[in-house]
Amino acid sequence: MGEIDDAIERAEREAFTREPPKTLQGRINFLLKQLKTAKAVAAELGVTADSVNRYRRGARKHPPKDIAAKIDAAVRARWQPQVRKRRRKQAATATGITVETRARFGYTAPVGTTDDGRFRRLTVHLPPAYAQRLFDAREAGVSDQEMRKIIAEGFKEVYFQDGGGRAMGLSDVAINDIDYLDLEY
Repeated sequence: MGEIDDAIERAEREAFTREPPKTLQGRINFLLKQLKTAKAVAAELGVTADSVNRYRRGARKHPPKDIAAKIDAAVRARWQPQVRKRRRKQAATATGITVETRARFGYTAPVGTTDDGRFRRLTVHLPPAYAQRLFDAREAGVSDQEMRKIIAEGFKEVYFQDGGGRAMGLSDVAINDIDYLDLEY
């Protein structure tokens, strides 16, 4: 997963209406309900089906830290899919998406190429069309670099060109380095 994929995941987690199960047994039972078999859960977590059953029964209460992290990630990735879907649809059709980032931007203009050597901290609200493109790209499994291009296009239109009011000669914007990136929708 890349930086943008992680940011989308964090934004979706903020939309949860309830917290995921806290106990190990609750988490394993949730995964069993989602994946149907202990073997499927074991394959997801990188453990044996017997270990999954021990966690489920409570015979084993403290998995190694890396396995506990995998369990947590697997539960959170599947938690409240309808809430996630509703929020994505709302962002893609009505509200858009807000991108907050500290990154190094480069751009191409008619007089030549400029690689601005300083970081900019920007918070830009992108229209719903960019949110839709971002979600579609994520669904299609495109690279983080391709998702950066979508966000860079949105920044070009909304921030650098101010919706067509300035910098009309600007032909390309690129996000070269990302210090941090956060999304909200």
